[in-house]
Amino acid sequence: MLTYEPGDSFAHRLDPRTKLAVQLSFAAAGLAHTTPVGLVVLGLVAAGCLRAADTSPLSALHGLRYAIPFLAVGPVVEAARLGAPWFEPAAAVEPALASVRVLLVFFVAAAYVKTTPVRESRAAVQRLVPGRIGIALGIGIALVFRFLPLVRRDLLRVREAQAARLGDERRLDERLSLVAAGGLRRSFARADALALALRARCFAWNPTLPVIRFARRDAAGLALAVALSVSVAV
Repeated sequence: MLTYEPGDSFAHRLDPRTKLAVQLSFAAAGLAHTTPVGLVVLGLVAAGCLRAADTSPLSALHGLRYAIPFLAVGPVVEAARLGAPWFEPAAAVEPALASVRVLLVFFVAAAYVKTTPVRESRAAVQRLVPGRIGIALGIGIALVFRFLPLVRRDLLRVREAQAARLGDERRLDERLSLVAAGGLRRSFARADALALALRARCFAWNPTLPVIRFARRDAAGLALAVALSVSVAV
């Protein structure tokens, strides 16, 4: 699971709003440029983002390993036929390109997640979206980033507990139901504990957020975001 890691890379020192602009413009460019040449150029941009975040592609792939099977099976399903010819390779080209686009967007998102603290993400969203809507979005982002790793950790613990009790000898559907039920119970328990903690701390709509400001080094990221946005318009 991808999480924030403290560091001193170029991406770590950028303003979170700059990184959000690059991420959104890259996603838009991925939808606009669907040719192999366009994907090669976007791949170079994604590689540059990973390099700026001091993250290797293999590390990003490991963090995204649960999504990769879904991206790989799409072209296969699209090319499969119920009759002769049983498999049509030409039909798999467009889905394969779409899977590559999604993977590249995931790479840029991985660079953002690994270099941006949760509180800075919340501060950036609340400054970009005014009013209570921005505050609600910021709170939601903060809770998701903090809650998902805990849910994943709980599921792994349930699996380990089942394996210790020879649960791995059960049928697959039984193992899945036990892990899912245990994970749901822990998730609801964590949600109740979170609600109680928020009430105990007198949860407020106007917390003290970290100070974020643009610097000269953000010019490169903003220029990249503008270039990607222009490429979409053109």
